[in-house]
Amino acid sequence: LEARAGGKVSVNDLIVKAAALALRAHPRLNVSWEDGQRRIHGRVSIGVAVALEDGLITVTVPDADRLPLSAIAADVAAKADRARAGKLLPEDLNTPSSFTISNLGGYGVEQFTAIINPPEAAILAVGAAAPEAVVVDGQVTVRSVMRVTLSADHRVVDGATAAEWLKTFRNLLEQPLQLFDL
Repeated sequence: LEARAGGKVSVNDLIVKAAALALRAHPRLNVSWEDGQRRIHGRVSIGVAVALEDGLITVTVPDADRLPLSAIAADVAAKADRARAGKLLPEDLNTPSSFTISNLGGYGVEQFTAIINPPEAAILAVGAAAPEAVVVDGQVTVRSVMRVTLSADHRVVDGATAAEWLKTFRNLLEQPLQLFDL
């Protein structure tokens, strides 16, 4: 993966890219609720929750749907490092996101529900991947399974739109080579 991406890529970077591409495919989820109205975003900007000693902050990857994985990985790593060091730049804090990802997989949490960051209309909660028995072609086998939960503001996003997005997101993660600029 590192050779294909042009550098080190984490599972979270793959999740960011898959979420961004799914938002591009389903722009009705790339919205927010502002001033009592639905706002459709022209850009896909993914917020990534970063845990700090005294709380949580969200850093943003602008235009994540158009960036190669290596750029997403470098951007998230640099901003997360600056956040943890207390040295975020003004542009790190002034770039709004249109969708956020909260990943607690690194803490061993397998499933949870994240709270939407207003004015965004959705957030994705990502749990840890764990081995589970699954049926593949009529045979029981062990596979890594990762649970995600999408929370959506029903003032602007309906369940069918959310389900379509989740289906695309799942398909992208299950075929990760689609996430690389080959």
